[in-house]
Amino acid sequence: MTTIVSLHAIEILDSRGNPTIECCVELSCGTKGYGQVPSGASTGLYEAHELRDGDEKRYHGKGVLKAMSHIEKKIASLVLNQSAYEQEAIDSLMIEEDGTTDKSQLGANAMLAVSLAISDAAAKSCRIPLYQYMGGDQLSQLPIPLMNVINGGKHADNSLAIQEFMIVPHAFKTFSEAIRAGTEVYHALRSYLKKHKHAVNVGDEGGFAPNFKTHEQALDALVEAIQSAGYKPGDEIGIAIDAASAEFFADGQYDLNEKKKLSTEDLIARYQSWCDAYPILSIEDGLHDDDWEGWAQLTKALGDKIQLVGDDLFVTNVARFSKGAKENIANAILIKPNQIGTLTETLTCIGIAKKHHYQTVISHRSGETESSMIADLAVATGATQIKTGAPCRSDRTAKYNRLIRIEHELGKQAKLAAWPYNQ
Repeated sequence: MTTIVSLHAIEILDSRGNPTIECCVELSCGTKGYGQVPSGASTGLYEAHELRDGDEKRYHGKGVLKAMSHIEKKIASLVLNQSAYEQEAIDSLMIEEDGTTDKSQLGANAMLAVSLAISDAAAKSCRIPLYQYMGGDQLSQLPIPLMNVINGGKHADNSLAIQEFMIVPHAFKTFSEAIRAGTEVYHALRSYLKKHKHAVNVGDEGGFAPNFKTHEQALDALVEAIQSAGYKPGDEIGIAIDAASAEFFADGQYDLNEKKKLSTEDLIARYQSWCDAYPILSIEDGLHDDDWEGWAQLTKALGDKIQLVGDDLFVTNVARFSKGAKENIANAILIKPNQIGTLTETLTCIGIAKKHHYQTVISHRSGETESSMIADLAVATGATQIKTGAPCRSDRTAKYNRLIRIEHELGKQAKLAAWPYNQ
């Protein structure tokens, strides 16, 4: 009794106060599952299409009534009376009906809301947690949190071109201990910023947006906060950056808001100098989405020392990621379900990463919902890391708290993932 008997969509708000979709799937047994879709501010050129209404009289054009209509009419006609356990088949039906490479007909947001709601309903009908439904009952690994604590780029109104500065509490036995350490550093950073007369208001992902003039100031502040909290920089807690370099790339050059614009070679050299001076463990989107040659150079220069994550480069897209894996570009992939539009394609991309020995980093978006689905996804797939913001704002802590609960459910077998690269 797990056939789908109804689909219903409503327009809800994300963490930035913009509309997004929640889909409710009801099964013949009476079980209901829900899927909520986040939205990014800094988006890759090759992400699947997020369908918005464009009606300036409603939500400044960002309404999702069209996408909701597709759920309740076109998609409903495909999936009603299908078994909720046939996730791959249902996702394939939606992909075929859409018929485009970027999900622009039905909208990736419409498709993902349905895809996630179906998996949620199926897990509930089995009376097991979502992570167990997706990953089986032999799970033990919890992901290392990458915690965005200083914002720049599109996430802040300051001089920092680099979008995110994260702390990485990696040298701990449990997820709960890692979260405690990261949270202590976060509060130490707040004290450091207040002491030096910087604003401590938080951004979309809970991180601070101080008016630092240089990137080195941000890195120095993180080292100081780690030490102030009583931890060893690098050995216990490292630093990760999300450059989001596409946002400061134009006319073949990179602009870090300095006097001189940088070539690909110049920017790689800057990253190398930062890695020599600071305990940087990971760099995400270090170069532009289409700078494949530059990515090869970056991987050759740093790929055996630190983690190099492709986000805008790969956009959770099997074709783009397969190209990168074949050419040994980067060594990790950021996984965002709304970049591709279905749970099946997300899981396929993770499978390819494992086959090619790439690390997987499950990620939130800057415009989030209260859904904790990505926490379950991270545990289900054995992801090394999860990226879901600072330990602040309930849209971020919902994911961390879900992982703490999962760790409790797994009991003594639960363990924190090991950091995969030499430091």
